[in-house]
This record gives sequence, C-alpha cells and structure tokens, in this order.
Amino acid sequence: MLKTNLTLSSVVSLLLLTLSASAQKEISYSEILANSTVPLERFEALDSLISTNRRKNLDNFIDYSLQYIALAKELDSIEAAARKVINISYSLTAIKNEPKEVVRLIDGILARKYKMKDSFLIGSLYLKRGAANARLDLPQAIIDYENAIDNYTSKDSVYVADAYLFSGQTYSNMGKFVPAGENYKKAYEYFEALEDYEYMNYARQGITAMFSMNGFYDKAKEERDFNIKKIKQLGLEHHLPTTYYNQALDYKKMGKPDLYLENLKKADSVINELPPERINPRSKIYVYSKLSAYFSENNNLKESNKYLSLLKDNFKLGSDDLVNKVHHNDAMAHYYLANKDYRNSLEYAERKLANARVLGYEEDILDSYELLAKVYSASGNYKKGLENMDRFSALKDSIYNKTTANTLAYYQTLYETEKKENELIEKSTSIQLLEKDNESAKKRLINMSIILISVFGMIILFRNRMRIKGKKVLQEKFSQELLVSQEEERKRISKDLHDGLGQRLLLIKNKVHRSQDDETKKLVETAIDEVRAISRNLHPFQLQELGITKAIEYTLNQIDENTTLFISSEIDNIDNLFSKKQEVNIYRIVQECLNNIIKHAKAEAGKVVVKREHNVVTVSIRDNGVGFNFTEKYDNIRSLGLKTLLERTKFLNGQMKIQSKKNNGTLLEFQFPVA
Repeated sequence: MLKTNLTLSSVVSLLLLTLSASAQKEISYSEILANSTVPLERFEALDSLISTNRRKNLDNFIDYSLQYIALAKELDSIEAAARKVINISYSLTAIKNEPKEVVRLIDGILARKYKMKDSFLIGSLYLKRGAANARLDLPQAIIDYENAIDNYTSKDSVYVADAYLFSGQTYSNMGKFVPAGENYKKAYEYFEALEDYEYMNYARQGITAMFSMNGFYDKAKEERDFNIKKIKQLGLEHHLPTTYYNQALDYKKMGKPDLYLENLKKADSVINELPPERINPRSKIYVYSKLSAYFSENNNLKESNKYLSLLKDNFKLGSDDLVNKVHHNDAMAHYYLANKDYRNSLEYAERKLANARVLGYEEDILDSYELLAKVYSASGNYKKGLENMDRFSALKDSIYNKTTANTLAYYQTLYETEKKENELIEKSTSIQLLEKDNESAKKRLINMSIILISVFGMIILFRNRMRIKGKKVLQEKFSQELLVSQEEERKRISKDLHDGLGQRLLLIKNKVHRSQDDETKKLVETAIDEVRAISRNLHPFQLQELGITKAIEYTLNQIDENTTLFISSEIDNIDNLFSKKQEVNIYRIVQECLNNIIKHAKAEAGKVVVKREHNVVTVSIRDNGVGFNFTEKYDNIRSLGLKTLLERTKFLNGQMKIQSKKNNGTLLEFQFPVA
C-alpha cells in the first residue's frame, strides 16, 4: 500500500513540476513579448504562446494569433500569416460567431497571394472563407468553395472532398437542389475513394435531404432506411439521432404528428443508449428542443419541462452557435406560450426570427413568423398576429414556388440522364447479341479448363499452405520476442545514460562552474541536453509517468513547436485500457508514423485521431505529403519501418490499414481490441 501511495505521489509531483515549468515558460515568453523591440524575438515568443494556449485558453489563443498575423504581415511572411489565419478561422467562425472577422483576415492575406507559392495554403484560405461566408453571403461562399477546389492539387483530395460537401450544403440552403445534388455526389465519390465512411455518410445525408426538400418524402424515407442499415453495418450509430430527427421533420411537413413524435423518440432512445462522448451535443439540442416544443404545444408541461432541462444543460456547451440558438429560442418560446407567459414567449420568438434571418434559413424564418402569429393572437394582439400570419403565408408561397421550379428542374435532369442512358443501351444491345454465341462457347471451354486446373491447384496449395503456416507462426513469435527484447534494451540504455553518463556530466558541469570557464560550461550543458534527449527518445518518461494519452499529446506538441508541420488532433482518453507493454507499442507506432511524415512525406499538414469506440481503439494518422507505393516500400529490404509497424500491430492483436498513392497523401489506420 505504501509503495502505491509513493508512486501516486511521484506522479502528482511530476505533473505539478511539468505544469509549473510550462507556466514559467509562458511567463518568460510574455515578458519577451512585452519588453522586446526585436521583431524576430517577438515573432518566436508569439508562436510559443499560441502553442501553449491552443487547448487551454481560447481567448488568449485567438489574441496571440491575431498579433502573430499582424507581425508576420509586417515582416512580409505571408505564408506564416496564412497558416495562423487557417488555424483560428474555425474558432472565430463557429465558436466566437465572428465570421466577418475571418473574412476580413483572409481578404488581407489573399490580397498578397501572389507572394505565396504553396497552393495548399491558398486553397485552404478559400475553404475557410467559404465556411465564414456560409453564415454571411451564400453566393460568395459558393465562389470560395469553387476557388478552393481550383487551387488544391491531386494530393489534397480529402480537402477537395470537403469543399464539394460544403458547396452542396450551401446550394441546398439556397434552395438550388440540382447543383447541390451534383456536389454531394462528387463529395461522396471522393470520400468513397478515400474510404472515409464517416464523411461518406454526411454526403449521403445531404443527398437524402435533396429528396426531402423537393417534397419527395417517400423517396427520402427509402433513402434513409438504406442509410440506417449502412450506419449500423459500419458502426456509425452516433449518426442515427440526426437521421431519425430529419425523418421526423418530414413527417411534420406531411401532417403526421404521431410519426413525427415516434421518430423524435427514436432519436432520443439512441442518445440514451450510446456513451455521451459519442453523441454530438448539437444533435441533442435539436432533438430535445423539438420534443420540448411538441409537448408544450400539446399542453404536457411535465414532459416539456423534462426535455427543456436537458436542452439547457447541452445548450451551455454551444450557446455561441446561431443554429443552436434558433432551436433553444424556439423551445423556450413554446414553453412560455404554453404557460401563458406571453412577454417571455414573444421575446424568445423574436430572438429566433433574428437568428434565422442572420443564417438565412428560410424554413426557420417561416416557422418564426407562424410562432409569432400564435403568440400575438394568444396575447390578444390580433393585429400583430395577422401581420405575422400574412408574412408566413407570403414566405410559404415563395418557398412553394421555388420548390416547384426546382422540382421541374430536378425531373428535367432525370429525364435527360435517362434519355442518354437509353441511347447507350440501344447501341450496346446489338453488339451484345452478336457476341453472345461466341461467349457461350468460350465460357464452356474456359470452365472445363478452370475445373481441371483448380483440382490440381488446390492439392498443391493445401500442402504449401500448411508448410507456410508453420513457418509464419514461428516467424511472428520470434518478431514479437525481438520487439520486447529491443524495448527492454532501450530502457536499460536510457537508464544507464541518465543515471551514469548524465550524472557524471553534471559533476563535470559543477567543477567547470567553479573554475568560471564559461566556454567549457556551455559545451558540457550542450552535452547534457543531448544525453537527455537521447535518453527520452530511447524510453519516453512521459509514457511511464503520465500515461499513453498525455504521452501522445506531448509528442504532438513537440512536433508543433519544433517543426513547420501543421498538425491537428482529436484524442480520446485511452489510459488504463492496455498493459504497459501494449502502451509502449502503441506509442512507438504513433512515434514511427510521425517520424516518417517529418522525414519522408514532405507534407505541410497532418492529422492524428485516437478514438475509443466500444471494445476497440482506433488510431488514424493522415498527411497530405508525397505518398508512396506500399508494395515497393514493403519489399525493400532496407526499409524496416513498415515491417516494424506491422509486427507491433500483430503484437497488439490489431489490424493495420494503409492508403497511399504517390503525390496523393497517406492514411495509416490501426485498430486495437480492448480486453
């Protein structure tokens, strides 16, 4: 028991020391920023402060980034300024709700894009400006997404796919369903080629929404039923609440309140069944707001209040998001209306209308007018009630006319497509009839040959398979034992360096210090730093003291601070899921992949995702570098990296998948079972 307490105490002490060192560094950089007049010193201090505050203080992260951007422009480092603008654009647009500031910043960079050689940065600037304009100016957002696609190269296909997806969403919000459908389809094809099932589902949802918005509710239902099957097959159940929610909205438009409630309940059921971290808070806000409003309209205040409480709890996490505000204000307005508190109901209904107008979402604006008409009429202000009902009717007619026009365009597109397909079928039919007889004779001959070859082949293959299987088992066992032995040897050498050579160098440093020989003192200090760095690389102390999650985050921070690689991450906590030996192997896998990106990939950006789902931990590492030919690299006897990754994966009873093409980036994905 005493030993356990000492271990916990040492971990806490080390953590406090690490935090203290980090705080001291931040103070040091802040002092340089406040006192230095040398631009390059301020530049480096700002870069370090941005990295330090990225995950712990959003306001400081944004403020230091804005200072960095301004200074980079003064120093004519336009590409450096562009990278920081890209880094903070999501925070400003989605969290701080300042899309105009993002547009202003990006306009300032693009005005000098002639000084930028990196087409990836230019494409990303247009992509981020498109996301900001999606909240301000939908037609301009479309232009931005098109410019992003034009500037990205073939190795940036994942970002091209994003641009098509966002473009489809924007066209859909504008009511232009034909180009929206085309862009959704292109996005789906890109994601399919990348085997990105998560975003393939987003694209399919967009395509399904096209049928719904055109009034083809039966077709939309058919598509959603198919999507639900695929979602369950691929283990993407966290998308089910959104799917059921959208189906509920269709039933509401069709005037089927019972089915509307049934599908909202299905969405609520999935939310309750899945772990909280797997559900997007926005999905909860959508579902809870609609359920609360439904029960308010039906005077079931007990149920309404229940879902309103859940809504408020989740709304706290995303209260800056305008879409979330629309849903929250709608539920609050209905609740107060049901309680005959007309003043508060009117206030929230007006807020909903204002938010919907900023977003430009016609359906929400339409609902706002109808809600205002109900509130004014219930409070006895029939004049205002009639005015809002007139606005409701006028907008409803306008939406109906647009939908009718888009429906005709949609059918015209289907007709033209079908016509072309029929022409091709007619031309190919005659050719197929002529070849049919010859093909039958060939097939018979081929089938007989295949049967004879298969019989002899199966006998030979069975014998070879048994022999190879025995060799493979022995080889895998040897490889795994070699990895364990290698790790133990690294640990021993690391300890010897730290405790032996490191301590001796410290003694030398103290003696040199007393002799006041500054030049020799610097040489000794450099040697001590190098010994410590070698020791840490041989056996990472963070892994032993802080756990696998913090060790991976520390490695990413080191890369972010010491290289030009732009790297993002989404890391779930996976501490205590694996044994110490397993954690070392997972850490080595991540470390090896990142080293390969830095040394060989020539990449500008990368992303590390660690996800815990059910009894599986998935680690995916993506870059937009030059890529490589897997077979060629693996067969190269001098290349041990891929072979080591595969052996470590087998040691963990996991699976490894690699997607890479030359000049088209690389994705490495690992799945490890959790006992």
